[in-house]
Amino acid sequence: MALLDLHATASLPRLAAEVEQGPVHQAPVRPAPTHPAPVHPALRAVLRRVGLSLLVACVIPAIVFYSLFVAFGIWPAIVAALCWSYGAIAVRALTGRRTSGMLLLTAGVLTVRTIVALAAQSTFIYFLQPVLTDLLIGTTFLVSALTTRPVVARLAGDFYPLTDELHARPGIQRLFRRLTLVWAAALLAKAAVVFMLLESQPLGTFVLAKGIVVPVTNASCIAFTVVLATAVARHEGLLPTRTAILRTWPHSTTSHVTS
Repeated sequence: MALLDLHATASLPRLAAEVEQGPVHQAPVRPAPTHPAPVHPALRAVLRRVGLSLLVACVIPAIVFYSLFVAFGIWPAIVAALCWSYGAIAVRALTGRRTSGMLLLTAGVLTVRTIVALAAQSTFIYFLQPVLTDLLIGTTFLVSALTTRPVVARLAGDFYPLTDELHARPGIQRLFRRLTLVWAAALLAKAAVVFMLLESQPLGTFVLAKGIVVPVTNASCIAFTVVLATAVARHEGLLPTRTAILRTWPHSTTSHVTS
């Protein structure tokens, strides 16, 4: 009994201290913050953005130019194509949409071409400028392929949201470098062909031939770019892989009873 009384007496100070301090509450354990997995756009959305950018920046100005060239002549066609580009930029600015780098590049090139052609009063100078432009841009692409940030890597953000982590992937870097070399070769070859047509053909034939050579070259490069970029994106996990055509049926796990 003495031992029990001694034990109870020793525990009284602790109980009194607990009563005075109040119950001890443990800090709630907060779960570790979870970062949501990045959401990558589907292939159809990427192709829609590519097609819309090309339509506004390249296809429609070419149609406007050729239509007015046939109907009214060269100078109304030049001015109309330039007005279309700046009109598209103004509409995007007023509606709060982002203007693609391709549209800005097209408007800038058309502006320089128009100013130089009007100053020289020469249609030959106007059509020579795209040749020089392709030559300059093709050389720029070629030189940039030797750097850590090729030109295609700078333009890819218009079509796909790229982060620093994606830019740093070796597979993505190889893709950008290869596509930059492909576009450099296409631009230099296109400049050579168009220059030969400009030197050897009358104006009407040249405009028609140029209207075939340039879209075919651009469309071929775009198709190759989409196919190669899609393959790399699937390999890097940015796009879902294709599902198998034939399903693999699971093997039966039932045992066969043999007599």
